[in-house]
Amino acid sequence: MTITVLVENTAVSEELGAEHGLSILIQMPEAVILFDAGCGGLFVENAKKLGLELAEVTHLILSHGHYDHGGGLPAFLEANSRARIFLREEALGATCAVRENGDVDYIGLPEAIKGHPRLTITHNGMRIAPGITLYSDIQAREPIPATNRGLMMRQGDEMLPDTFSHEQIAEIRNGGKTLLLTGCSHHGISNILRHYQDETKRAPDMIIGGFHLHSHRFGRAEDAEIDRTVEVLAQTGAVAYTCHCTGLPAYEALKEKLGERLHYLSGGQTINL
Repeated sequence: MTITVLVENTAVSEELGAEHGLSILIQMPEAVILFDAGCGGLFVENAKKLGLELAEVTHLILSHGHYDHGGGLPAFLEANSRARIFLREEALGATCAVRENGDVDYIGLPEAIKGHPRLTITHNGMRIAPGITLYSDIQAREPIPATNRGLMMRQGDEMLPDTFSHEQIAEIRNGGKTLLLTGCSHHGISNILRHYQDETKRAPDMIIGGFHLHSHRFGRAEDAEIDRTVEVLAQTGAVAYTCHCTGLPAYEALKEKLGERLHYLSGGQTINL
């Protein structure tokens, strides 16, 4: 299994573009998975520079309904004529963010893709291909990241705090190894791992994704949240590769305690499992 980050907040070289977004390509003999599609078409440009063919993608998994993970869906549909897009029904809703000045901005998916015939609505425990299962309906048994403050969902005329029911995680089992992918961990990585282990009765070998320990508005998460993240990751025994919404300050704090159990993934980087 070869995993390549097509776009992220940082990049390994100046030749590759970077943005506040995430898109990861997972190549296996039996399937090629795109996990998220960044903000726009930058992941397509980076894929070309890396010599990767998006036309070969067999499945696109959308982690949740925010623009920095699904804004590039129209670009993907142009680059690929066959892959289905797997997402939660709630991801098609009106996700919003309340800014520091009180403005409310739409941060959801492009309207152009809603109702597209290649969308497939998912549910908890849904197996979309051999070795690939999606999990959702995560319960907040522990506090969710404080950096979620200001993230909302419009329901009719009401603006309510987002419950992140549109979030899902992906398990990929290949060659005797298990990879767990999470886009932003809005539910909190502790709640996500507990749900995953309750569902599967196992721990992953590798975890890849953002942990939402940083936001533009609120900065880095508090030390107590960092410490809990360290504890939870250490308990799994997995090697974690984090990126995007974890933020570099939080990553450095985690790295200090987790050492070689934690690494940062930038755009253009490739790892094998």
